[in-house]
Amino acid sequence: MNPFVLVGGGLATARAAEALRTEGFDGDVVVVTSEPHHPYERPPLSKDYLRGEAERDAVFPLDEAWYREHAVSVRTNETVVGLNPAAHSLTLSDGATLPFAKLLLAPGSTPRPLDVIGTDLGGVHYLRTLDDSDRISSMLLEASLEGVGRVAVVGDGWIGLEVAASARSLGLDVTVVGRGSHPLGRVLGPEMGDFYAGIHTEHGVRLLSRTTVTRMRGADGRVTGVDLSDGTHVGADVVVIGVGASPNIGLAEAAGLDLRPASLGGGIAVDGTLVTSHPDIFAAGDVASVPSLHYGRPLRVEHWATAQDSGTHAGRAMLGSTDPYDKLPYFYSDQFEVGMEYTGWVDVPGGYDEVVVSGSVDSRELVAFWQLDGQVVAGMAVNVWEQMERVEELIRSRRKPAREELEAFVS
Repeated sequence: MNPFVLVGGGLATARAAEALRTEGFDGDVVVVTSEPHHPYERPPLSKDYLRGEAERDAVFPLDEAWYREHAVSVRTNETVVGLNPAAHSLTLSDGATLPFAKLLLAPGSTPRPLDVIGTDLGGVHYLRTLDDSDRISSMLLEASLEGVGRVAVVGDGWIGLEVAASARSLGLDVTVVGRGSHPLGRVLGPEMGDFYAGIHTEHGVRLLSRTTVTRMRGADGRVTGVDLSDGTHVGADVVVIGVGASPNIGLAEAAGLDLRPASLGGGIAVDGTLVTSHPDIFAAGDVASVPSLHYGRPLRVEHWATAQDSGTHAGRAMLGSTDPYDKLPYFYSDQFEVGMEYTGWVDVPGGYDEVVVSGSVDSRELVAFWQLDGQVVAGMAVNVWEQMERVEELIRSRRKPAREELEAFVS
């Protein structure tokens, strides 16, 4: 029998492999990843690992011994360049073919490039891979030890702000360049975007809004700063670009698998069991556009919990499980002394009517609720723990709680 093949080097792949063995599958399992590492998870790459506070082993959900002990073959530094669904085969970059009985596509995403002059200068980085984090960390830690260093972060989403917080925590001079009016505005809206702006400003991060980078400046092959569309020049010894990511759907698209339109978030179209338009091919993680039973539309979510949960779900589905995927989106972020958890989904900017806060914004202990037509569609707990089950129950209930009830949520 041909093997079950898992394509990708992230958390979704690791959890799918684990699920296959946990559920008793004893056939051949092959993991194919273009990176030189076994599958790893990405949240530490912009947080404690980037700051040199976590050991390298912390990023691997399963160590190499697990793969050996469970007879899972991991083929590193191998890139899949072709998929033939009818022949049940993959083509690798060295020209070899790899047959499969069933296939999981979990190739993740690629950072969106910043199309300006100078991004090839030394000191300009994107953060996506473990190797990216190693390179950036080395530069930040060296600058921190020397007591000098200017960091420009292009992009004020989660990756940008987490990198900014890490760099500032190391004592570096940090500027964040954002296109919108509020950091995180595209995911949280202006209310909670202002909240995070306050956190960063209080810690000495310089936030620039409503502007874009027009070019990188450099000398002797290394970056010295960035020019902005409003005429500002920001001096920088290190630039980290985080302006979003695109799902790696090229393999699926070339193979003729169904995709979601951009208006619905893009990605590979799957049903509730994470099967694609081909019955023996599944998708999980960043690339999978999964029908949401609660929100009544497909969602493609680029977060740690989705990779973890959808990877496990896909592994079971590859063995015949027909249970529908019914997880609400969940993510977390740690910046300075502020930790948060978020569950639910909001189509910012027009997908909610108001944000109701329980607790104290000033003390940084609160739960925020996004409401649409009276229903809670998402909630975020900040420095208030063990609240996500309660928030999820409120979302799933579809009831319309009074404002007073929400404001009293944190007692």
